[in-house]
Amino acid sequence: MDMASHPLPSGTRAYGPAQRARWTALAAEAAEANAFYAPDMLCAALDHLAGTPGVRIIEAQAGGELIGLLPVTVAARHGRLPLSCVTNWMHEHCFFGAPLIRRGAEMAAWRGLLAQLDNAHWAAGFLYLRGLDAAGANAAALEALCVEQRRGRREVHRYDRAMLRSDLDADAYWETHVRAKKRKEIRRLQKRLAELGAVEQRLLVDRAELPHWCADFLALEASGWKGREGSALACSPRDAAFFRAACAAAFDSGLLHFLRIDLDGRPIAMLANFRHGDGAFSFKIAFDEEMGRFSPGVLIELANLHAVQGDPAIGWMDSCAAPDHPMIDSLWAERRTIVQYRVALHGRGVGRIGRAAAFAIANGIEAIATHMKGQG
Repeated sequence: MDMASHPLPSGTRAYGPAQRARWTALAAEAAEANAFYAPDMLCAALDHLAGTPGVRIIEAQAGGELIGLLPVTVAARHGRLPLSCVTNWMHEHCFFGAPLIRRGAEMAAWRGLLAQLDNAHWAAGFLYLRGLDAAGANAAALEALCVEQRRGRREVHRYDRAMLRSDLDADAYWETHVRAKKRKEIRRLQKRLAELGAVEQRLLVDRAELPHWCADFLALEASGWKGREGSALACSPRDAAFFRAACAAAFDSGLLHFLRIDLDGRPIAMLANFRHGDGAFSFKIAFDEEMGRFSPGVLIELANLHAVQGDPAIGWMDSCAAPDHPMIDSLWAERRTIVQYRVALHGRGVGRIGRAAAFAIANGIEAIATHMKGQG
């Protein structure tokens, strides 16, 4: 099923209630959690961020049942190469790219998704998959299917990012994984901050407060370096609208995990997380840079540690952080390996030849660059 291939007109949606209900049912049975492709965030992104080039939703079905969903778009370039390819849609606020695949139907879902791309006249080059968990159900099923179908698959890149997954309670985790010197420094900062006024940590529970929390977050994020560089959510009306819509939908589904630290009623740090399945994804953090001497970013992450480890519904949290992040890497001990794959697309006639050539060219140039780098 194709979605809009042009900017969506104001006030319209690229899906209907029945479609969203199908996606919600699939998300509830997903083999691998991905809040960014679950309906709360995906529909908000389709409403506000799906411009040009167009986004298409590829669905796989078995016996009339939806078993797979993958948002894709066609990229005009592949890295530095002037090669068009199909890629899973990861807008700038999407930090995980695993498709929604029904648990137990992983191979069948991938078979259906790839078959549709093989047969799609608009599917250029190859499939470039980003943001997958190297140890996840999606990567394992994809590898097995590519072997079965003798379909080319090449790992393009991988990196590790911080993840929180532990049976320890928050205090034991903090004592076990954070250096004693750092723990002592944080206690000192907490004491100094408390000397300035009333410090309050809160988790959003009242729907009526949500608009105010969203406004506070957008203002707080824009007050710092992201605002000065133009990358804060509030710098773009579309991005801000996406954030508000995603938070509202997730709250109504019971899947928003929104924290803040206030000093005398004024926010100095906020953190928005989105849950899916038995896990959660840490989405955005904002803090008052003028309070930097108190490390508000670390303090909100400490509050988050207690909130997550104290919630039996959250088994793990993906930091969604860049690799080697200096702050979160020092607080969370576990790691998640994120990979990118280049997957060959089949087809018929000239189209098949062209796709095979694009896949071979991309692999060949990458091999030459790697060799030259090793010789340097």
